[in-house]
Amino acid sequence: MRLYGVSPGGLIVRESGDGAGAPGPAAAGMPHPGGWYAHYVLFVLVIVYVFNFLDRQILSILNEAIRADLGLRDDQLGFLYGTAFAVFYAVFGLPLGRLADVWDRRKLIAIGVAFWSAMTALSGLAKNFGQLTAARIGVGIGEASASPAAYSMLGDYYPPARRATVLAIYSSGIFIGVGLSLGIGGLIVDNWNARFPDGDAPFGLMGWQVAFFVVGLPGLLLAIWVATLREPVRGMSEGRYTPPEPHPFRIFLRELRAVVPPFTLLHLWLERAGPRGFVINLGAAAVMALVAAALIAWTGSVAQWVALAIGLYASFSWAQSLIGRDRPTFRLLLGTPAIRWTAFGFGFLAFVGYAISYWTAPFFIRVHGISTAQVGLIIGGTAAAAGFLGVTLGGMLADHLRRRWPNGRIWVGMIVATVPLPLGWFVYTTDSTLLALIVNVPLTLVLAMWMGPGASTMQDLVLPRMRGTSGALFLLAVTFLGLALGPYTVGQISTIYDGDLSRALLTGLTVNVLAAACLLMCMRHLPHDERSLVERAREAGEIIEQAPPAA
Repeated sequence: MRLYGVSPGGLIVRESGDGAGAPGPAAAGMPHPGGWYAHYVLFVLVIVYVFNFLDRQILSILNEAIRADLGLRDDQLGFLYGTAFAVFYAVFGLPLGRLADVWDRRKLIAIGVAFWSAMTALSGLAKNFGQLTAARIGVGIGEASASPAAYSMLGDYYPPARRATVLAIYSSGIFIGVGLSLGIGGLIVDNWNARFPDGDAPFGLMGWQVAFFVVGLPGLLLAIWVATLREPVRGMSEGRYTPPEPHPFRIFLRELRAVVPPFTLLHLWLERAGPRGFVINLGAAAVMALVAAALIAWTGSVAQWVALAIGLYASFSWAQSLIGRDRPTFRLLLGTPAIRWTAFGFGFLAFVGYAISYWTAPFFIRVHGISTAQVGLIIGGTAAAAGFLGVTLGGMLADHLRRRWPNGRIWVGMIVATVPLPLGWFVYTTDSTLLALIVNVPLTLVLAMWMGPGASTMQDLVLPRMRGTSGALFLLAVTFLGLALGPYTVGQISTIYDGDLSRALLTGLTVNVLAAACLLMCMRHLPHDERSLVERAREAGEIIEQAPPAA
């Protein structure tokens, strides 16, 4: 049986009732899902993600050098790594995720790689906190293009039964990138400073500035490579074919004005939201401003809470606009209980993961007195090897358990929520440097296991034409809850306790308890929400009709 339908944007949706994903006319000339070319695309996209996190994570190993050179505090450095990057990464991820649903995904990724690589190199020219903040914002905007488009491409190149494994392999680029960033950054800083101990380096550059140049500029060549990939037919792996959108940038610009203040108000006027729409929007802005003001008064961190309030307001405006332009997508993304609990549960896991990922290198430098180069090699090697193994095993285990139980993938999230508690306590309290380094290996492995299960669960709960937007929503949750709050919160606690990273990291680790509670709630809803996907899409206005029998 085949189901045919029309999306709110006028796009024909053809769904194969058996889910086999056999190629139809629209897929003529395309490689078969899961074939050798799919593996090649996955390989290239893993490299993209390696560069994504190489450029993002390099700040961790440079933390102590930048701290000394620019005179920054731990909460400011947590802000630079987390919030300054995360807010713009998340906000621009929404329109870029929508663009991934309607435009050539390989071109979108290639442009993004070139932009964030250039902004990483420009970070090396920063002379103060403000300039480094501006560069990090640019990196965040550029990197927002990658994962929604990559999730969507891989969803078309591989069948659903292999999705968690494939997305986990893609996510392994995170840990390879983290490992390379720590290793490369540590070696560059120590060797550069040893060669120019008296500050007589060319152009007066410090080692941390050179490190930004070294990791940023090669990305420009990677962008050219990505542009040579073949764009798959949308919905190819499941037999749900969506014709190309004739005006993708109209959709993108409409999406962009819906999330970028103050154009959000112009968007409401153009979309004829009416007085009620303006009142709701401005009321939400007022509430967020008041909460931000209270948090500024409490913590003294103006940039952190202003940036986060702007990001949350932009996200609210996006959700408000989604109701009018694509009610089925809104209803499936924000009205599905399993999606909400998945986003919160894995978002809290990201809080702990990002906080530990950033502060582990400074912890061993500051608490155990290890040199920057040694930390880069040891912690970087651990992140690359254990992280790669963990994220891959997490995806494979999630797919294995999913074939047996509807909640199989969520059980992997529960492992990530519970096992790190005793491991982390030992790492951050022992006086033995050797034992701390050894136990940090399984801690890193387990903390990496959540990414494939989380991303694939979100993908399974929406229609193919919504995958880019679903990927953007997932990244929004893990970015705001994880990246924007995790590193900053641990840095803020460290600042309060005069640089005591042990106490700060132990406090941050307790957020895993919230993650476990949310994942338990997800398990209550997930089986029903997956079974009722097509029915709920119809109820929301998605027209899905059975095709007439063939003549």
